[in-house]
Amino acid sequence: MADRPPLKLGTRASPLAMAQAHEARDRLCAAHPDLVVEIVPVTASGDKVLDRPLAEIGGKALWTKELDAWLLSGEIDIAVHSLKDVETIRPAEIAIGAILPREDVRDVLVGAASFADLPPGTRIGTSAPRRAAQALHARPDCQVVGIRGNVQTRLAKLQAGEADVTLLALAGLNRLGMAHYGTPLDPEEWLPAPGQGAIAIECRSGDAATRALLARIDDLPSRHAVEAERALLAALGGNCHSPISVLTRPHGDSMTMRAALLSPDGAERVEGELSFVPGDADGPHRLAAQLLAKAGPAIREHFDPPQG
Repeated sequence: MADRPPLKLGTRASPLAMAQAHEARDRLCAAHPDLVVEIVPVTASGDKVLDRPLAEIGGKALWTKELDAWLLSGEIDIAVHSLKDVETIRPAEIAIGAILPREDVRDVLVGAASFADLPPGTRIGTSAPRRAAQALHARPDCQVVGIRGNVQTRLAKLQAGEADVTLLALAGLNRLGMAHYGTPLDPEEWLPAPGQGAIAIECRSGDAATRALLARIDDLPSRHAVEAERALLAALGGNCHSPISVLTRPHGDSMTMRAALLSPDGAERVEGELSFVPGDADGPHRLAAQLLAKAGPAIREHFDPPQG
């Protein structure tokens, strides 16, 4: 491997994305001591437009399209992403070569000790449909105001008074050394986003040598959980407008998936739970069917399950 050219690792340029890139590089270099990994940052479209919700300006593709282009052109060899920011359906030419050990999946409430402590009319800052719907379900007497940006940007907007409280992923705070911010929410009551806390490393599907390198750092329990969550998303036909939350737990030789669908205003919510063995692609599909069967029109209109 000493004669191999440096492996070019592409990443968004935000502080959290760079922290994730360094974690990926460190794990690769620990698994392959002779490997040289060069980090190549790019400013993603999603980082450039911060005044509108992501779903209005192109969805999750805004986090991936520049890195996808660089990966497919050969300018980079691998790309590192927060998995929850990666579209469910990916180009056939791109493969998820590794999932790193999953971080804490919980959300954090910043600006108050709990939702119960919020005064009526509190402005909850978030542009994520899942968080907005869950917040309004828990506290319909509060209001949601849209704020976007990386962790530091959202905290600055909170400090500037654009919102009274906000919600962040604990995984990101942990990776930035900022775990002291806010109050973690019980994941059994406040279900996380699909893929939350997981770092994905993508490569070209046909690049067997790079896939072999990545296989050494692939965390199988994390992969099983997030693949099941992404299968649930695909079976639901969920998109950036779809408020969906899910918690996947190991349960002996199987895993238990609990998921909830909400209407965007939080007024309606349906929940389901199912246990299945890792790798059972049919399990998430059965749970999706159960959820959609329970859901009313205000929820179902935000999902477009594949037919047949």
